Amino acid sequence: MKKDLISIKDLSLKEIEEIFLLTDKLKENKQKYSRSLTGKTLALIFQKPSNRTRVSFAVGMFQLGGLSIYLGPGEINLGVREAIKDVAQTLSRYVQGIVLRTFEHKNVIELARYSGVPVINGLSDLSHPCQALADLYTIKEKFGSFKGRTLTYCGDGNNVTHSLLYGCAKIGLNLNIATPKKFEPDSTVFKEALGMASVSGAQISLSRDPLKACKNADVIYTDVWTSMGQEKEAKARRKIFRDYQINQKLVSSARKDCLIMHCLPAHRGEEITDEVIDSSRSVVFDQAENRLHAQKAVLIKLLGEK
Repeated sequence: MKKDLISIKDLSLKEIEEIFLLTDKLKENKQKYSRSLTGKTLALIFQKPSNRTRVSFAVGMFQLGGLSIYLGPGEINLGVREAIKDVAQTLSRYVQGIVLRTFEHKNVIELARYSGVPVINGLSDLSHPCQALADLYTIKEKFGSFKGRTLTYCGDGNNVTHSLLYGCAKIGLNLNIATPKKFEPDSTVFKEALGMASVSGAQISLSRDPLKACKNADVIYTDVWTSMGQEKEAKARRKIFRDYQINQKLVSSARKDCLIMHCLPAHRGEEITDEVIDSSRSVVFDQAENRLHAQKAVLIKLLGEK
């Protein structure tokens, strides 16, 4: 049966570890896997703008010997120009995998339901699994293991936060989240992550105090305060989130070897200062690079020969 990547929630710890192991191998010897997906084609359905997700998947397929086809809003306006189930069933006759970057998570669910080939969530309003996999891989790469480490996320409890919740809970990485009132992660996601953490031993906390959350953190992570589709709220959000900015004061409360992460694009001067994102502690662009390597591992796992 085909396997999709809709949410990290659906991955077992073993599957996550296998993805990380393969990512290591891909970074070490790119040429060894250069024919892994020869003759395979990946459809990239993007309803939202993208830099890292689009380029990393396109380059990844090329480096694995395959082909990618970009389908923007002008080609496929899901649910408007053509029913999602019709798109899924048609593309399944042409390609071996589909990446969907969309506004509503239900679109990914429906596409996967009717698709005969693997579907990868390239971002939805609920989840961003490919980002979180690359993030967690980066932490493992820098520290060697997750044991005893703590990741602190400051800002909006959004799709990236949800995927980090599931990922940290699965692998046993402690996670502190600091958000303003009414901007917490989805309550169902949070409860599910707590349940997973009870198995892995990860400690997960939610607070309003960014300084407290960052105390003794090994990694501090943030994202934009205003995501695509929320532009009308930008002015109000800047006021609400101003105390959650990742600046030198906040960083100084963490461990001396603390790393700084951001999934990009960054609104410099808002959620993070130039001083911090450009500092020697920042691994922001290592994160971005690892999107390519981790997604290549996912592509091989889902589209490669079993």
